[in-house]
Amino acid sequence: MIALIVAGAFALAFTLLTMPFFIRLVHRLGWGQPIRVDGPTTHQIKRGTPTMGGLVFVIGAVAGYFIGHLVVGASTPITASGLLVVLMMVGLAAVGFLDDFTKTRRQQSLGLTGWQKIGGQVVVATVFALLALLFRDPESGLTPATAAISAIRDIGWLNLMALGPVIGVIAYVLWINLLTVSVSNAVNVTDGLDGLATGATILALSAYIFIGFFQFKQACHNVGASARGCFEVRDPLDLTIISVALAGSLVGFLWWNASPAQVFMGDTGSLAIGGTLGALAILTHTELLLIVIGGLFIIETGSVIIQRAYFKVTHGRRIFRMSPIHHHFELKGWEQVTITIRFWILAGLFMVIGVGVFYLGWLSS
Repeated sequence: MIALIVAGAFALAFTLLTMPFFIRLVHRLGWGQPIRVDGPTTHQIKRGTPTMGGLVFVIGAVAGYFIGHLVVGASTPITASGLLVVLMMVGLAAVGFLDDFTKTRRQQSLGLTGWQKIGGQVVVATVFALLALLFRDPESGLTPATAAISAIRDIGWLNLMALGPVIGVIAYVLWINLLTVSVSNAVNVTDGLDGLATGATILALSAYIFIGFFQFKQACHNVGASARGCFEVRDPLDLTIISVALAGSLVGFLWWNASPAQVFMGDTGSLAIGGTLGALAILTHTELLLIVIGGLFIIETGSVIIQRAYFKVTHGRRIFRMSPIHHHFELKGWEQVTITIRFWILAGLFMVIGVGVFYLGWLSS
């Protein structure tokens, strides 16, 4: 419990207090945010706002995680699962940083090409996937991930290893890539209004803080394999610690990212937190449940897909005034703060529903 408090508190304080220095540095380096010319005209006043703020909250989250462990010492050791989440977070932050840096150098809203960005995400997700099948815990015998697709826990009849060891591993890697690329890009799409993606992610992380801690309390190696609904998840407490660290860091970032934003997270931040959510879903064996917990991200991404598909089918007609859907409400005259708060409420509802589904799944097991 002490590690949780220290990790979250340090990460929050680090991001909150360090961000002003980062904002001044970015101004000096000229890393201002380019604004897409086809976006809402009200966004043009944001041109030049410091970006790549994700660098600070990623560093804050990683530092908070390690300092939380340093304070408690050997009683709560660093685990393979926690390090895998750090790998995903930092790896996708690096991909996002390349994209942001390219944008600022060219001073246009397009950085890496779509395939270049996806290529970077695939490399990180593939390394994560393969490592997650290794590092078997000597006591419980569990690896950080399994080859079974999961919802509340692993679904036995969706164990990809049933296809054979070679095809099974290939299918598993493809599944992890699909999940990682989808979630990280979904958060990236949602990051279009001041504080929107930040607040929504804090709420989604709150669900994983509950899930990780509950799995720790109900772990089979703690309560006994015969206990009702016990969880076979490796290192759930450490997954909770890294979740708290990132949530705390994002709370500190929200102070500066709330409307009117003094700094944007950039792709550096959005890809990192999207990848982290994906990693937490994989390692807590709640992959399909992420569809519910991250329901707002699904809506945002779905609005883009529907808009483009309808535009092509009808040869130029649109369902929404603009996608993602938060821009649709902007063009209808809603204030940005109003959209953000209402979407946070939606994100909170999805979080509550996701936690409720998880708990009911445990009760019925």
